[in-house]
Amino acid sequence: GAPSCSGSRSVPFEFERGRTESSGDEDDDDEDDEEEEVEEEEMEGDTGARFGTDDGELDSDDDQERMINLAELTPYILCSICKGYFIDATTITECLHTFCKSCIVRHFYYSNRCPKCNIVVHQTQPLYNIRLDRQLQDIVYKLVVNLEEREKKQMHDFYKERGLEVPKPAVPQPVPPSRGRPRKVLGSVFRIPPELDISILLEFIGANEGTGNFKPLEKKFVRVSGEATIGHVEKFLRRKMDLDPACQVDIICGDHLLEHYQTLREIRQVIGDSAVQDGLLVLHYGLVVSPL
Repeated sequence: GAPSCSGSRSVPFEFERGRTESSGDEDDDDEDDEEEEVEEEEMEGDTGARFGTDDGELDSDDDQERMINLAELTPYILCSICKGYFIDATTITECLHTFCKSCIVRHFYYSNRCPKCNIVVHQTQPLYNIRLDRQLQDIVYKLVVNLEEREKKQMHDFYKERGLEVPKPAVPQPVPPSRGRPRKVLGSVFRIPPELDISILLEFIGANEGTGNFKPLEKKFVRVSGEATIGHVEKFLRRKMDLDPACQVDIICGDHLLEHYQTLREIRQVIGDSAVQDGLLVLHYGLVVSPL
């Protein structure tokens, strides 16, 4: 084995010192040379012992690596709603359970509880308490071969088939270096997701006889996507109030009886300011018994 770095420096140093102290004495030089040779032999024999090997070779890091089957990690990178790999991994801040973003947003349209542990995420706005987990998503893309490429291709094809502009990936903006103490940024603690652009106020106008027992709506303020239809609002009311299938739900905005296919954004644009109160789209609903 070759001598270590410290040994390779110490030998010339001793040799130089020996020459300086006894520059004219040949016998002393011979003795110094013999001591240097003994010193080198001792260091060469000790190299393997210092590194923990018999032959003086370093242990390789490859010997410590272990191949892991993807099946061992699968339970940690699967969405429990769609049973597929995480796409836009999104974590609930209250319980730290993670799902695909589209899956959990769709789930929170009908419920305010975590699909996995059933904890109440937020009484009225569960979407406030979710955050994208970019580190976990990066891990998933590295573990599953070609998953990121397939997802990008599917998204590109989806927008192209519908004649829409393909959204560009968000580029993080560089933060300018600040001098002195960092400033505190004041702002809202909660940020409303951009897809929830319509706030509605659901006002109960009564029920006729024979509608049976039903639970009153606990929360009448709801924030949803403008693409949601009156049919979605009716399903929401039926679920929250435990309505009988025979019970008919009439939803009115102003003087207009609304149809199932009408979207909330369309209603707001057509009816105008008369349908809005303090920034809320006001919808009245009543319960009647469907005729046999």
